[in-house]
Amino acid sequence: MRVRPITPTGLVNELADRIAGARPGSWARVALDGAPPARPGDLGDALVAPLRLRGRDVVRVSASAFLRQASLRLEYGRTDPDSFHDDWFDFGALEREVLGPLAPGGSGQVLTVLRDVRSDRAARLPYVPVPPGAVLLLDGGLLLGRGLPFDLTVHLWLSPGALDRRLDDDERWTLPAYARYEHDTQPVDAADIVVKMDDLEHPALVETA
Repeated sequence: MRVRPITPTGLVNELADRIAGARPGSWARVALDGAPPARPGDLGDALVAPLRLRGRDVVRVSASAFLRQASLRLEYGRTDPDSFHDDWFDFGALEREVLGPLAPGGSGQVLTVLRDVRSDRAARLPYVPVPPGAVLLLDGGLLLGRGLPFDLTVHLWLSPGALDRRLDDDERWTLPAYARYEHDTQPVDAADIVVKMDDLEHPALVETA
């Protein structure tokens, strides 16, 4: 395994090149997987313009818009790490409403938001038509190892020490969930592309032989 330092701009451009080449002419479903301090959502937003310059339209979805209803995800309290790992996100809805419609032969109509977190009610937004050849950028944490049908997966890896230092105080209760994810899913091995994000200003691509 080799770690290759890269600038943030270089990272965006290199990822854009790789993603733009995924399933040309067809929908490409891309996971940007990482804990909050790795900023997967920011990376997804940064990739939109470069991908469009490379001829790929983009639809953005965040896993945080697919939380399960509060009565289910908070059944064991608001700070239970196993519930966070297993029950907070509606991965079934992500497959049904976002990833499945962009499979070969799919409808191309996706739902970008499932639930309004503040009201804990269905968002009831209209479906969005995704043109052929477009790229779905889905950001979130704990996305891998769920059997979700992605065409390309990017994992933004944080060492345990960096995650411990950079996680906000009100999110520190999730640390055991991320440790379990690291142990059980081994996202560094599961992902197609791995980026070390201990320092956001100095990322590095992790390359295996």
